[in-house]
Amino acid sequence: MFQNKILLTDCPDDKGLIAKITNICYKHQLNILHNNEFVDFETKHFFMRTELQGIFNEETLLADLKFSLPEGANYHLINADRKKRIVILVTKEAHCLGDILMKTYYGGLDVEIAAVIGNHDNLRSLVERFDLPFHHVSHEGLSRVEHDKLLAQTIDQYHPDLIILAKYMRVLNPEFVARYPNRVINIHHSFLPAFIGANPYKRAYERGVKIIGATAHFINNELDEGPIIMQRVIDVDHTYSAEAMMKAGRDVEKTVLSRALDLALHDRIFVYQNKTIVF
Repeated sequence: MFQNKILLTDCPDDKGLIAKITNICYKHQLNILHNNEFVDFETKHFFMRTELQGIFNEETLLADLKFSLPEGANYHLINADRKKRIVILVTKEAHCLGDILMKTYYGGLDVEIAAVIGNHDNLRSLVERFDLPFHHVSHEGLSRVEHDKLLAQTIDQYHPDLIILAKYMRVLNPEFVARYPNRVINIHHSFLPAFIGANPYKRAYERGVKIIGATAHFINNELDEGPIIMQRVIDVDHTYSAEAMMKAGRDVEKTVLSRALDLALHDRIFVYQNKTIVF
């Protein structure tokens, strides 16, 4: 039975890598539907994403890649036909969550939303309109470590591929971050690295900026310093108040987050040395 799979390969750069990989695919009688490759000449590292169709003998295919590619190579074969599962974390703001819910409802995002978890209960009614489970995991009276442990326990019962921070306004502790490496996507309401942390629109207004933007990134243990997936900006001018900037920025935030999610759902992102290669 024919299947669609995605082969992700990264390794130290070497001569003939594209030919080696494509010849192995030909040997296995796999049709290449689409292919992207990139070499980072500073680090001398090679990246390739290959969409394949055919009848797969995965064990033999991976063994052939291991034999042919340089030492230190990484290669992953991903089932492109399986819909990914996500859990969404929220606080009080609805615009990013609402955008993902609507796009999933009408097919703009090909994803299964397993659950939504909030540290406040404000967005329960919105989530339940889409017949999705909502969990209120309050942070009141708990340390950050205690709360994040409860949060992880709630998340893990759904076995998500990705966790989406849709304006989740809490810093997550290192244990939580280590539990889900390169699987937690955050939307930051600023064009990073500018205005890291809280109240970026207020600080942008005070600085008199001429553009505002948003950044979607994987989280790490440094506040708003994780690998950047997607960014976008819009023009503003002196007539914008801080509130007007915030209103305009919300449209950018939801667009950037859903675009970053779509890239992750289709396995178009490599993370390497706190940067991303996005195909």
